[in-house]
Amino acid sequence: MDQTRPPQPADLPDDITGPPASVDEFRARLADILDDLPRRLRQCADYIAANTDRIAVSTVAELAAGADVPPSAVMRFCQILGFSGFSEMQRLFREAYSPGWPDYSTRLKNLKGGGAGSPTALLAEFIEAGRQSLETLAKSVDEVALQQAVGVLSGADTVHVVGLRRAFPVASYLAYVFEKMSVPAMLHDGVGKLDHRFALRPNDAVLAITFAPYSEETLTLAQDAKARGLPVVALTDRMTSPLVRFSDAILTVPEVDFGAFRSLSATIAMAIALAVAVGSARGG
Repeated sequence: MDQTRPPQPADLPDDITGPPASVDEFRARLADILDDLPRRLRQCADYIAANTDRIAVSTVAELAAGADVPPSAVMRFCQILGFSGFSEMQRLFREAYSPGWPDYSTRLKNLKGGGAGSPTALLAEFIEAGRQSLETLAKSVDEVALQQAVGVLSGADTVHVVGLRRAFPVASYLAYVFEKMSVPAMLHDGVGKLDHRFALRPNDAVLAITFAPYSEETLTLAQDAKARGLPVVALTDRMTSPLVRFSDAILTVPEVDFGAFRSLSATIAMAIALAVAVGSARGG
C-alpha cells in the first residue's frame, strides 16, 4: 500500500464494516491489523496504542507530531480502523472519558421513583455516600503522589488553581485556604470566558481539578501550562482521566454517588490536607 494515496476499500480488512463500538473493541481491532500495516501507519499505530489517553484531547496535528508522521497518516490510520475520520475516533474516546451523567431533572425524578423519601432520609443517604467515599480514600491514598504534589506546589512562586463546574467549590476553597496560609495563589474561575493563561509565569505551578465529565477549560489550561514547562498537579477521579497526561503529580479521589448526585466529601478532605501541607512546607 503506497504512502501517499488515500485509503481504498481494498485496504480495509475484510471483517471491518464499521467503526469500533468501544475502546476495548478499538484495541482489539488495532492488535489484529498491526502487523500488516506499512511503515508509517505502523509508526502511527504504535504511538496511538501507547497513548490512547491522548486521543480525546489532542488534535490531528498533535498526534502526528507525537508519532513523527504527517497528519495524513493519522487520517489514514483512522479510516483503516473503520472510522470515517479523526473526529469519529476522537468522539469514541471522549464518550469513554465522559460517562454521560443524567441532567438534574432526571436525577430528581429517579430519586423520587426510588422512594428516597423525606429530606432527613436524603440526608442520611448522602452522609452514607460521603462516609464510603472517605473510607475508600483512606485505603487508597497514594502517599508518594501526595508528597510529590506538596513538593511541587510549595516550591512554586504562585499556585494557579483551576476547577470548574462540579470542581469549582473545591478550587475556590483551595484558593481561600492558600490565601489564609499566605501561599500566593490565583483562582482561575472562567468569569467572562477569560482563562487568564497569560498570568502563568516561570516558576509557577498549576493545580488542576476536574472529574468526569471533564472540563475542557481545565484541560486546556493544564495543557498550556505543560507546554510552557510549568509543573501541573492533578486532582481527578481516575488514572484514565485526560488530565493525567499533562500532570507531574496525580492525586485520584474516589467519590460514591447517590442517585447520580456525587458527594465531594473525600475531595474536600484531600484538598484541605493538600493546602495545609503546602502552607506548612512553605513555613506559613
